[in-house]
Amino acid sequence: MRINIVTIFPGFFEGPLSLSIPARAAAKGLVEYRVVDLRDFTHDRHRTVDDYPFGGGAGMVMKPEPFYEAVDALKPDGPILLMSARGRRFSHEDAVRLSLQGEVTLLCGHYKDVDQRVAESLATEEVSLGDFVLSGGEYAALAITDAVVRLLPGALGTHEAAAGDSFYDEGLLSPPSYTRPAEYRGMKVPDVLLSGHQARVDAWRREQAERLTRERRPDLRPDE
Repeated sequence: MRINIVTIFPGFFEGPLSLSIPARAAAKGLVEYRVVDLRDFTHDRHRTVDDYPFGGGAGMVMKPEPFYEAVDALKPDGPILLMSARGRRFSHEDAVRLSLQGEVTLLCGHYKDVDQRVAESLATEEVSLGDFVLSGGEYAALAITDAVVRLLPGALGTHEAAAGDSFYDEGLLSPPSYTRPAEYRGMKVPDVLLSGHQARVDAWRREQAERLTRERRPDLRPDE
């Protein structure tokens, strides 16, 4: 697949996309990243991407023209997501849906806001990571990129590596994990994990996943 990222800080993505799973997926030819500098689509010597808001108020608003021209140049085929604190909360289901696309475009806002015409007529979706505000859409775009890329077939070593993650199995949180040593500073690994009895291990993990989900994220299973 191809992931386009439109941003005023293209250097923000150089390090993260060159490391770990995003880098390995690109090296395998599973994904191509196109990071586009929004300032390349301005037409003044200051490369201006923002202006004062109509109606007054504090902060600057990102202009619509650079976003539209950047997308015109990319000619993307697929969803166009605007990173926005007003957006719908991004979920694992969204990551799965986007991982099945051939191309995804992420628009990174900054400053106070982005001109509403970008949200209404250019982006196909507005998404947020949660009920908090970030310094810019770059952080959200990077998180979404990672969430999508790790689901591409072949990005992880095995399907099971992803299948044990939180939210993957029926919306449950993942169970606790342990490794060697079996005892550390008086804290012992649960006996069932050392039993070698896989059915008991699976049952314990399921029980723990359900318990943690009930305690920490009851909203994930509201009917229970």
